[in-house]
Amino acid sequence: MILGLFTTIIAIAGSTHGKVFQHLSELPVDLMTFDFIVSGGGTGGSVIASRLSENKAFNVLLIEAGPDTADQLGLSIPGWGLGKGTENPSQFIWNYESVPQEGWNGRKAGIPRGRGLGGSSAVNGMVYTRGSKDDYDNWARVTGDPGWSWNALRPYIRRSERWTPPAGGRNATGEYDPAVHGYMGRVETSLPWDGHLEHDIRTIRNAEIQKAEFPLVLDGNAGRSIGVKCWYQLAWMQSTIGNGTRSSAATAYLGDPVRKRGNLAILLNTQVLRVHPVVSSVRRLDIRTVEVISSDGGTAVKFTAKKELVLSGGVIGTPHILLNSGIGNRTELESLGVASILDLPDIGKGITEHVAANLVWDTVPLNTTTIDQDLAYAMWQQNRTGPLTATFTHQILWSRIPSSSTLFKEWKDPSTGTTSPHLELPLDAAQNAYLALLTPYSRGSLRLASSNPLLPPLIDLGLLTHPFDMAAIKEGVRIMKRFYSGPAWEGYITGFRGPDPDVLSNEEFEKRIRDNAITFYHPVGGSAMSKRGEKRGVVDGELKVKGVRGLRIVDASVFPYVLTAHTQAPVYILAERAADLILTSWVG
Repeated sequence: MILGLFTTIIAIAGSTHGKVFQHLSELPVDLMTFDFIVSGGGTGGSVIASRLSENKAFNVLLIEAGPDTADQLGLSIPGWGLGKGTENPSQFIWNYESVPQEGWNGRKAGIPRGRGLGGSSAVNGMVYTRGSKDDYDNWARVTGDPGWSWNALRPYIRRSERWTPPAGGRNATGEYDPAVHGYMGRVETSLPWDGHLEHDIRTIRNAEIQKAEFPLVLDGNAGRSIGVKCWYQLAWMQSTIGNGTRSSAATAYLGDPVRKRGNLAILLNTQVLRVHPVVSSVRRLDIRTVEVISSDGGTAVKFTAKKELVLSGGVIGTPHILLNSGIGNRTELESLGVASILDLPDIGKGITEHVAANLVWDTVPLNTTTIDQDLAYAMWQQNRTGPLTATFTHQILWSRIPSSSTLFKEWKDPSTGTTSPHLELPLDAAQNAYLALLTPYSRGSLRLASSNPLLPPLIDLGLLTHPFDMAAIKEGVRIMKRFYSGPAWEGYITGFRGPDPDVLSNEEFEKRIRDNAITFYHPVGGSAMSKRGEKRGVVDGELKVKGVRGLRIVDASVFPYVLTAHTQAPVYILAERAADLILTSWVG
């Protein structure tokens, strides 16, 4: 009888499931019910909606504030970026901005996040780095759940990845370890199309000369980007590019076969405002209702999931939605006139980000072969090869500050373990390099600006507010000075322009770092994982919001700290396991 009723509803609604709706008004809301509602069609949400809808017994609604990203040329061509070949590129970005940063001498930080199916994976730099074994093993310790350990997550790493040859099919033997990759997954990954450039060749020669300090490793995604007895390692950069085209969460998990599933509805251009409790006899809050509004305005509408509501709004969107819903620090919420329904003080707290210092060397031009843009585009159109299939670098230097450093006499090592690097430097051009601190002590926060859910939140990344971070960057500059010295760089490097901690006063060095630092656009946290029953944190090891029934979070906001990686690969790994956790709860 239930199946017959469900079939009738589908017929009345005009086969609503299995469709992509461009506007809230297209969805016959009074006739539809869903087992699962996924709020946010970004990296995590795309995975969850795709995996849950593999089970034909469940119907799933995916809600995304932005538009579809399919068939957007500027998003598909890796070498173009958002601004070229894309109609109205601003529609694909949330242009968040931080409050003035004390550690940046009052400058604000841009915090662009993807808006549209695929989220940030549809607009990012496509770097594929998983992080270290210790990063994930510490997740297991933080949550008390061994399922988050590196070894336990290996099946999910493989399930998410589809390793592919470089564009054009060149031989990349010796640049990666075939044993640590997945070949049947969804997200296509590969190495650069064009092989070794002069900077790469010099880097390899430098590794041979300084192999005791800067060795070249086979694969930076094997969980040990840093070796047990080695403080610095070089690896070839891997990207979420397949056949010369960006592989985003939308293309990988929400392609045409998935969109045609009869049990999946995708609602675009619809913003989530709040979540709400449903009427329930259970004493604990039962939150499975989501309040949404069309991105172009109108009347708000509510949907209620029969089983679970999954928040995947990202590091900014998810805490913002929860705070607007009255879930967060009770005192702060009530001071803005937001009625508190659950006192969870850690929501919006503990945000971390990779901060990077700008370093400049004096150089002479390297021998390069330039392909003009018209020819490059013709190559891409014809066979998906050429410079437009590439991003910005070929190699990455990972570095740990030696344990003998005086830094660790004053501060405890903030890294998760010996396999985790403290620093990262993408290697493409020394004349304008960025050294990123991967293990900052500094923490930020997100707060409501007002009770209006359509206003952006107040975001304080807390950049360079802890003294360890500046001291670690200073050590990193010295490491890079050693790296870019020696015979391998003769005829290219002619001098170091700085900022040089061994030449400048401490005050002048810090000023130049603070005045010119950037971020790597890797904010995480604000809804952190912790052990079940522990008062700290927001979600438990199963990603269930504490004190709540029916509500989980699956995005980078649950990370308890920023990993030693670019964040998209860790979100894929997180979401793949989260999908299994959800399905196991309902099918056993």
